[in-house]
Amino acid sequence: MTEKFTGSFTQQEAIPEEAIAAALEVLKSGRLHRYNLTAGAPGEVALLEQEFAAQTGARYCVAVASGGYAMATALRALGVGPGDRVLTNAFTLAPVPGAIASVGAQPVFVGVTEDLVIDLADLEAKAGQAEVLMLSHMRGHICDMDRLMRICDAAGLRVIEDCAHTMGAQWRGTPSGRHGVMACYSTQTYKHVNSGEGGLLISDDDELMARAIMMSGSYMLYERHLARPAMEVFERVKYDTPNISGRMDHLRAALLRPQLRELGGQVTRWNARYREVEEGLGGTPGLTLIARPEAERFVGSSIQFLLLDWPDAKIDAVLRRCLARGVELKWFGGAEPAGFTSRYDSWRYAPSAPMPATDRVLKGVIDMRLPLTFSLGDCAQIARIIRAEVGAVWQGD
Repeated sequence: MTEKFTGSFTQQEAIPEEAIAAALEVLKSGRLHRYNLTAGAPGEVALLEQEFAAQTGARYCVAVASGGYAMATALRALGVGPGDRVLTNAFTLAPVPGAIASVGAQPVFVGVTEDLVIDLADLEAKAGQAEVLMLSHMRGHICDMDRLMRICDAAGLRVIEDCAHTMGAQWRGTPSGRHGVMACYSTQTYKHVNSGEGGLLISDDDELMARAIMMSGSYMLYERHLARPAMEVFERVKYDTPNISGRMDHLRAALLRPQLRELGGQVTRWNARYREVEEGLGGTPGLTLIARPEAERFVGSSIQFLLLDWPDAKIDAVLRRCLARGVELKWFGGAEPAGFTSRYDSWRYAPSAPMPATDRVLKGVIDMRLPLTFSLGDCAQIARIIRAEVGAVWQGD
């Protein structure tokens, strides 16, 4: 009998009891707004910022409404505005070029390699076209950050890291987000900690973070932040920094603090699931797994593989056959955007010259979530199903 997977690819684990209890305390107080505090109380948001800064090794942190808001705020803090060009990955999700477009700037796309990281040769060739790189660690794949920073430093490129998929990851022992001048994280439900929506922005730069805090909607209450620059820095920027309110509230911060304390253990669990699927898919004819470099400590909350140079009809057949057996795969190579799978040539507000090598890779990218609600046995079963259906289509069955 043909086996069928019956789990859900969108079902997350329950919020931890400690987080639920903390959220209930916030609800009972009625003080959800981050600046609505009793005398002497730091508040959940300020504590979250302080703890996340310590966890990443950053000097400063501000908690905001979403990862996309964090990216747009970072761009504005760097002075990016209408007409400016910003380099970014061709392989990413729509909120990344969306953040660039939201400040009136123009995305300039950099190619992707078969390892699903930014093409550093293409970056070097395009480095003189902009002053900022919005680097997306798309689907948790981290490029050679040492080489990337050498390229960017030589060209005077300032780097903002989009770490939506790399919270808890590292490159050569350095936490993801600690190479650029600013880094942005998401706490949306499908990321590594879950507050429904939310974002975190870190930096070591005094003025950039003072501007980001002002933009987040601190009014003149920035002294209530714990992970902030000195007060005199705010005095320098407060009159020419707009308020673009996007604060995080105490309820979401209360949910996040216990989850962040558990992140290391969650990373271990995700990676066990990733390796189970990876092992099950190894050696499948026509299917290319993504090599993970030794220098990268990744977070396997999703897995990708390539069906390189397959005809569209055969890729579509793999997706349909897997779905019929309960396995939900996403394809970045489809002619039309579907859900969150869209490509640089779909974003017509950001026109780009053709990139044939990148198009070839993107056409073959297959993506699958690995929620922690899956057991290792589930992951082994999913791999068997994918392997069987890829093999059947490959052989023409």
